[in-house]
Amino acid sequence: MSGRMPRRRSLRRRVTLIATLVVAVPIITVAALAAVFLKNQAMRYGVSPDGQASQICAFGVYIRPETNLVADGPSWASECVADGDSLQLPPVKVDDLRLPGVGTSETVISVFAQRTSGPYIPHLSLWPFTDTDSIEFGRWRTDGTVEGRYPLSRLGLSLDPDDPTTMKDLGPVYEARWLKVRNQLTQAQRTLNLQIMSLGGGALSLIGLFALVAWVATGRVLRPVEAIRRQMADITEHDLTRRVPVPRAHNEIARLTTTVNTTLDRLQAAVEENRRFVADASHELRSPITALRAELEIATAHPDQADWPNIVDAALADTQRLQSLATDLLLLARLDQTATTPAAVHAGTVDLTALATDHIARRRTRHTLIADLPDYPVSVPGRHAALERLVGNLLDNAEHHATTTVTIRLATTDDHAVLEIVDDGPGIPPEDRERVFDRFTRLDDARTRDSGGTGLGLPIARRIATTHGGTLNATDHPNRHGARLVATLPRTPSNRRPALL
Repeated sequence: MSGRMPRRRSLRRRVTLIATLVVAVPIITVAALAAVFLKNQAMRYGVSPDGQASQICAFGVYIRPETNLVADGPSWASECVADGDSLQLPPVKVDDLRLPGVGTSETVISVFAQRTSGPYIPHLSLWPFTDTDSIEFGRWRTDGTVEGRYPLSRLGLSLDPDDPTTMKDLGPVYEARWLKVRNQLTQAQRTLNLQIMSLGGGALSLIGLFALVAWVATGRVLRPVEAIRRQMADITEHDLTRRVPVPRAHNEIARLTTTVNTTLDRLQAAVEENRRFVADASHELRSPITALRAELEIATAHPDQADWPNIVDAALADTQRLQSLATDLLLLARLDQTATTPAAVHAGTVDLTALATDHIARRRTRHTLIADLPDYPVSVPGRHAALERLVGNLLDNAEHHATTTVTIRLATTDDHAVLEIVDDGPGIPPEDRERVFDRFTRLDDARTRDSGGTGLGLPIARRIATTHGGTLNATDHPNRHGARLVATLPRTPSNRRPALL
């Protein structure tokens, strides 16, 4: 069953999208508010189109004299004129009105005139594709409100939808006047449509322009990162000499590149050290194995002439040497996996005074051991077994180099414990004082494979010191003759006393 490949995500695309959304929200909000403002402005009295219209109408009505009421049937006649101040109906005969039941010429006709005037306000829509003929209108009232919502088809006519009267019935002059008002109201919606489309197009253009700028700018910013990625992809385990080019600008990308190159330097150094370590370990393991094999092959080839007790002793010595080397290699591997932070985070407390005293009491040596130890506990955070190995390795190294005397001295400062191991041997040249802490290092005049150890004692001691938050260095001898190794370890806070150095 094959798993689905994860979809590739582009940081450039996501940054551009987020930046565009951040800018688009206020732009769209401003455009929407501007559209609402334009609509309200277009519907304000005095700002809206000239929807002002006035008309005067005259009505003739037949009143029955016996009842003083309007007669039944079509008992009225009317005529209206737009933009007029007065209107007079021509004489109307009773017979022309064709009123039923009227038979004399003495019938009284009541004639009156009515003048109406007022602005018409369009009800506009924010939808930019609104049909201008489908909008509605209302009349402006003196209290500042708009009365009603009526279709444009009733403009200039009775607002009663059941009234069958049309513009054609009221004459061409009247129709032309109201057609002008209708065009002004529809032009208001047409103008608002164009304004909203302009606002929308401008907002989209501005957002698109910003998205393009953000895309190009993000690409330019991430270009060095992509170059770093390609360069890192080309670097392999067998070619760690290549480095990422550092940009000229002193910015975060340049600092990232510098950090990457520094990491590559450390990686290259670690790989080279690992290769040297593997080669040295193979060489160290091959020597006792080769010697052991040669001795056994010679003994088996001539068993009657072999000195079996001596062969067994030699084989046992080679086996012990292999065991010691394997133990040291395993310890180094474990120490390399330990973080270089104070061991007090995950360990207990060790008394260096008692630890050094026990070592001196147990050690059997042909050299004179001089102890300069304080009469009070010197506690440091750490693991007892590891610190015991540190002290033992330093004393072993001193015994291998000393002529007659080995001195162990323990002192304290405000925050640290200082352990010194001094011998009166040939000493360590200044140029070799760091090299002696490299793995499998043996100084030619001071140590050989036959008389020395595995070449891992001092590297293990330094690694133990660093994992406990301390240091181990080779320094000048007080008498300029011999070697002086100084280990500095942080003290337990509750154990601190005045400095006695």
